[in-house]
Formats: sequence, C-alpha cells, structure tokens
Amino acid sequence: MRQLGELEAEIMDRLWTWGRPATAREIRDDLNRKRPIAYSTVKTVAEILFGKGMLAREKDGRAWLYTAACTRQRYTAARMADALEGSPDPAGALLSFVEQISADEVQALRSALRAARRRSGS
Repeated sequence: MRQLGELEAEIMDRLWTWGRPATAREIRDDLNRKRPIAYSTVKTVAEILFGKGMLAREKDGRAWLYTAACTRQRYTAARMADALEGSPDPAGALLSFVEQISADEVQALRSALRAARRRSGS
C-alpha cells in the first residue's frame, strides 16, 4: 500500500478520528482551521482516495458522504508489511526497529504477538 500524500493523510486522519461519515465540505471546513484550502481540492483528493479504495462513499442528497474504508491500524500494518517486503534483510530491519522503540512500545509488540498466537491457535 502506497504512502499517503500530505492532504490524503489529513483527510484520512479526520475520518479515522471522527469515526463517522463526512462530506468533502465538512472536511474542508475542518482543514480550513489550520490553512486555507479550496473545496474543489478536497473533493478531488477524496475522489482519488475513493478510487484507491481508501474511502467508501454514499449519496446524501446532492453530496457524497465519505467513510474510511480501512482502519488506521490496517493502513499502518500494510505500510509496515510493504517496508519489510522491500528489505533484503527483514529480520535485520525488524531488529533495528525493535531497538528504536520505547519500552511501552516493546510491551505493546509483545502483547500483539501473544494475541496473534492465540488467534492462530499456536
């Protein structure tokens, strides 16, 4: 899964954070709190995200309501998997990663590994 561009990431962040469908206008209004951006730009990028399968949409009157089609966690996991697939030494990349994360993140990783083992039955 390709890394999101800056505006794509901002749109996805809002939808993930809100946890509800939103129109391009709502997203634009929220983005405008930090910087001016045109409605047409947000609408175009939302359509691009829809085309990539990152957003789902449904009609609400004349507007489209956009919803995140994948979770933030699934997107992050796909990006991590892409990084490992592109490495000639995945074990070394994982070791370097683990050496850089905090103690709390190490605990979260251990918990995730235990949960994955329980789910797979091994």
